[in-house]
Amino acid sequence: MSVLKLVDVVDIGIEKEKARRDFYEQVSRQFDDGELRDLFQKLRDWEAAHIRKFESIRSTLESRQIAESYPEEMQHYINALVDDRLYREVSGDEFAKNVKDPVQAIQYGIGFEKDAILLFMELARYVQESNKDVIEKLMDEERQHVVSLLKLRKKYTVSKS
Repeated sequence: MSVLKLVDVVDIGIEKEKARRDFYEQVSRQFDDGELRDLFQKLRDWEAAHIRKFESIRSTLESRQIAESYPEEMQHYINALVDDRLYREVSGDEFAKNVKDPVQAIQYGIGFEKDAILLFMELARYVQESNKDVIEKLMDEERQHVVSLLKLRKKYTVSKS
């Protein structure tokens, strides 16, 4: 029995994708290194594409219906996933205080992408079976982002040694 409708997952996804897109935009302007800037611009563009995918999915869904009531523990867990510390720290001031070098920026990006995968994995448990393939495709794309960031982190970690 599902407790979340696909529209709920899509709305949450849109908000998180916007936060990641904005983060990557900030990072791309923070550093002069061309490769780093290019990767973060590419990630920004990927997140923008995800927003468009989510919005396209959203436009095909029926108007929001009242979802089945959530178990209280599940509601707290979903709230905790959605209200993540990483997303609160994306504001310009917090970003400037917390990100001092490329490795820190990359770590934030990895955290964002892992967070997206975790959120989608959890939410996929509560959507109708027929909608799980959409969530799975988005998770695959987020995994590709993690791989790209891990490769870049390795390069910057090795070059600092």
